[in-house]
Amino acid sequence: MNKRKVRLGTRGSQLALWQANHIKEKLEKTYNLEVEVIKIKTQGDKILDVALAKLGGKGLFVKELEEALLTKKIDFAVHSMKDVPVLLPEGLHITAITKREDPRDVFISKNFNSLNELPLEAKVGTSSLRRQCQLLALRGDLKVEVLRGNVETRIRKMLDGQYDAVILAYAGVKRLGLTEYVKEVISDELSLPAIGQGALGIECRIEDKEMNEILQFLNDEDTSLCVRAERAFLRVLEGGCQVPIGAYAKISDNKLIIKGLVGSLDGKKVIKETISGDKYDSEALGETLAKIILERGGKSILEEIYGRAI
Repeated sequence: MNKRKVRLGTRGSQLALWQANHIKEKLEKTYNLEVEVIKIKTQGDKILDVALAKLGGKGLFVKELEEALLTKKIDFAVHSMKDVPVLLPEGLHITAITKREDPRDVFISKNFNSLNELPLEAKVGTSSLRRQCQLLALRGDLKVEVLRGNVETRIRKMLDGQYDAVILAYAGVKRLGLTEYVKEVISDELSLPAIGQGALGIECRIEDKEMNEILQFLNDEDTSLCVRAERAFLRVLEGGCQVPIGAYAKISDNKLIIKGLVGSLDGKKVIKETISGDKYDSEALGETLAKIILERGGKSILEEIYGRAI
């Protein structure tokens, strides 16, 4: 019997291709399918010398993939969930969220073994305002500079001496087999992860019932509940890459525990809270946590950053 061909859309970075091929392999092992991987360059891949916050945030890594979905050039797209905006175009949805890899951040350095070992005014590279805020809250002396590009590029720039250290997502470093460079895995108490960090999302047309059914086996229920809680938190805060926002949910004994934070760009103000409840109330928990943080000082921080009332 001839194999059915389906088209998987992805960005072209080494990490994105690892993720796409990981999903392709799972699909081809499970179904009589031939999965074609189609690389699509996004705006976020084209502009690498400007901070994401100045470019407009998260949609930069998914917009072109979503256009390819809507015009039926691809059947589904594979994303890092931390890149996916909370509001999706009409007709599209996240049909599956895969089992999460370790969501924490990692410290990578040639000459130093931990954040604590860094000398005064050491230069640290990161692309994330969330990491910048939390680093400066810990060590106000650090010189945190914008570092964009793929994982390998960031590590290379550190090895070349442009930075004393870089902070990256552990999941991406692991997936690319680059853990030899990791000097310290940073506790989520010190650096709360990005929303959805470590999880892959499969985006599909809502109307494509057959494709949705095929992709369902990739969904990990607990990861999906956790990531949806984090995204609900972000949605209430109207946040994107322009604001230091972090959240991390995990499940223990059918309870979902979610931590969230909002901070100022200089790390001098950080509002962090934790709540828990029934895991099936995940989105409501995320929304409740966001409202608590807004009431406890998050609102004024966000209004200062946005330059408007929220």
